[in-house]
Amino acid sequence: MDENEIVELKNNNPELVKYLEEYLYTEYNSSKNTRDSYQYDLIHFAKFYKNKNIVYLKKEDIQEYLRKSDRKAKTKAHYLTSINNFYKYLVNNNIININPCDNIKMPKLEKKLPVYLTYDEVDNLLDIPTNTAYEKRNKAMLEMLYASGVRISELCNLTMSNLFLEDNMIKVVGKGDKERIIPINDIAKKYLELYLEYGRGELLRTKDSEYVFISSRHTKITRQAFFKFLKKLCEEKGIKKNISPHILRHSFATHLLNNGADLRIVQELLGHSDIVTTQIYTHLTNKKLEQEYDKHPLMQK
Repeated sequence: MDENEIVELKNNNPELVKYLEEYLYTEYNSSKNTRDSYQYDLIHFAKFYKNKNIVYLKKEDIQEYLRKSDRKAKTKAHYLTSINNFYKYLVNNNIININPCDNIKMPKLEKKLPVYLTYDEVDNLLDIPTNTAYEKRNKAMLEMLYASGVRISELCNLTMSNLFLEDNMIKVVGKGDKERIIPINDIAKKYLELYLEYGRGELLRTKDSEYVFISSRHTKITRQAFFKFLKKLCEEKGIKKNISPHILRHSFATHLLNNGADLRIVQELLGHSDIVTTQIYTHLTNKKLEQEYDKHPLMQK
């Protein structure tokens, strides 16, 4: 938690801070990204009810908070998930008897198709020089993201011991600490080996690290640092889509399905626990089919 916010909360409600810290580090100790996200949501919630102890709120209070939060439905749904999980923890630990989130319906979400890059846009994006150590690292990361469909957090956390380049394979640790083995193509392997041989050591200098991709501080590169690089690169390349590292994951899945890959295989590669999550990409491929069919001469009449 932010130190100033902790001090303010401790002064106003020390009991709440105690439960928050116990909850976050008991439930999400191994996943810093998830912990930070839930922490932000719960602090935002606590600040809304700064004169109340949120541990003992009622269902009507939760509904009021969601109603008055000036956020999109997707953000409200995220808030409700964070709050609901916190109250589940309090119930399970006999701190309260009833979860006030019970029977509160999730905000209705608008289904949006993922943004992905065309083949030409991918070629344009990946066409970068590899002269410096930083360029070699960035090129290897771009190729790896598109070739494997891994999440940027998975790529940043990739370790040397999880490279099996003789077999064109890597092992990543995904959500819920689930491990999966993913193949990479020869192009991604080529640029990864180029970086490992001629770039990584220069970035590490006298430091040592188990991580593959190294930052300017000689430590593991962060998601934020790579996002900043990618956003700048897309501006330089004239790619005007809603850009994040996840766009390469979307492109990976969409292009696989466009070329006839089995949905279950794509699910396995992406590390989705539920195939429903993967099926969103079939909507993209169906949309493409419709667009192509509309080009038929009979459809032009």
